[in-house]
Amino acid sequence: MSVMFSRMHWDLGQSLAYIPSTFFLMTSSTPIQDAPSKEPAAAAAPDAPAADRRRWLALAIVMTAAFMDLVDVTIVNIAIPSIERNLGASFGAIQWITAGYALAFAAGLITGGRLGDIYGRKRLFLVGIAGFTLASALCGFAANPEMLVASRLLQGAMAAMMVPQVLAIVHVTFPAHERGKVFGLFGAIVGLGAVSGPLLGALLTQWNLFGLEWRPIFLINLPVGIAGLILGRKFIIESRAPKALRLDLVGVVLITLALLMLIYPLTRGRELGWPLWGHLCMAGSVLVFAAFVAYEKYKTRKDGSPLVELSLFKVKSFAGGIAVQLTFGVVMGIFFLVWTLYMQIGLGWTALKAGLTGVPFSLAVSVAAGMSVQKLVPRFGRKVLQAGALTLAGGLLLYIWEAGRYGASIAPWQMSLPLVVMGLGMGLIVAPLTDAVLSEVPREHAGSASGLINTVGQMGNALGLGLVSVVFFSVVDDIRPEGGRAAMTAGFTDAFQSSLWWVVAVLGLIFVVMFALPARPKQHAEAEAVEAETVESGTTESGALAPAGDREPALTH
Repeated sequence: MSVMFSRMHWDLGQSLAYIPSTFFLMTSSTPIQDAPSKEPAAAAAPDAPAADRRRWLALAIVMTAAFMDLVDVTIVNIAIPSIERNLGASFGAIQWITAGYALAFAAGLITGGRLGDIYGRKRLFLVGIAGFTLASALCGFAANPEMLVASRLLQGAMAAMMVPQVLAIVHVTFPAHERGKVFGLFGAIVGLGAVSGPLLGALLTQWNLFGLEWRPIFLINLPVGIAGLILGRKFIIESRAPKALRLDLVGVVLITLALLMLIYPLTRGRELGWPLWGHLCMAGSVLVFAAFVAYEKYKTRKDGSPLVELSLFKVKSFAGGIAVQLTFGVVMGIFFLVWTLYMQIGLGWTALKAGLTGVPFSLAVSVAAGMSVQKLVPRFGRKVLQAGALTLAGGLLLYIWEAGRYGASIAPWQMSLPLVVMGLGMGLIVAPLTDAVLSEVPREHAGSASGLINTVGQMGNALGLGLVSVVFFSVVDDIRPEGGRAAMTAGFTDAFQSSLWWVVAVLGLIFVVMFALPARPKQHAEAEAVEAETVESGTTESGALAPAGDREPALTH
């Protein structure tokens, strides 16, 4: 097959593979311990109806920001040809317009979570949304490819400041017994973002508003971001870690360097022919990771403010959950890329047709995510996640059969059944996974742990994308150009099926590793007790119990 075709569609797969990792963070329920307010409760507490109204407005604000972040990742894909024509962007620049965002996001997540713990989650959220809005404007008015790439890197970095604060703000605002409903709503919003991003991008590009071609896909963030910044200052409450922490600058540099040394060669390797320096860079990342671990141990002994709390890995559920997150990221990294290549190159579908084909999948994820958090996990615990892994594997096996059965004549409606089954399986996993992983983590380290979990998911995606060269392109490269369109379709179908078999095998491993997760997340086991005692003793801002004589205001600013 033509190398040019395979490269032109790498970008779309890279961004699609990001969706599940964002979903991990958006639909989890991180336990947060907050510094108590020093204002007298009697003087500061608003009346109950006002407090209730304000917290739902705060929820709408952070959900809108989360939606904006997710849409901004997926909306770019459909506009890539327009960007290439309008700016005269090279393939390398196009690669970085998409991959640069994910790299900056992954590298900054841990730092963003820790900064929220130290300086306040509301403050970091506002900084993040302001920076994200500014970066969107720079993207929309970019005069050349270099400016667009730099603006996308800034956008990813600002998203890393904004996204980790979202769940912390939710935990500060809502008591424990209401969070199931809130996170079910989050699942629906994230699913909607995954569906609407490509469709919105196609419409905005096709409409060519004011002759701006692709630029409205970024400029649409400006009114949303400005409104979020203004309303967020008024309605979001502030919280931070209960003990004073310091930013670990050396740790930030080491972890960022290690991640870039690992992810950059994986992202660019195939385009550049897997050069020797790329392999050396990836091998060197192991040494940098080791130096990071050694320094974090030293930092813990010195002042107790490391970037990553290594003691977290002594918690069985957290260590096992990190392994699940990593391997699940690999699964998603492989699937979303090969699925995109199969539809758009192998079957010759347009990007819009491929995007519409994925709608049943996203809707199924949203439905299952809401059910798993609100209904299933509180009752069945870990078994729900394991059932999700088996369901996802079953959908993949059905997809393998259909791809072979229908070949080049397969239609989008015929893909609906396996995609719905897969979506249900994914929804059962992604929504409660972080909840289960963090259920036994000390609350004061929740911000750092959340950033670490999502960063590991990003690393898994990158590893999966790198493995595509082995599980997919090794088959595609055997296609003979003289065979014409039929040979290309058959070759891509074989490569797609081969890749899905690898994904099924990894899901089997995930099913086994899930036994390390707690049988029932701690917060679900304690939810009834929390709700009962809240009536008698009151609650803190984070929903944790507070003595009756030491109640804090429901909202502070």
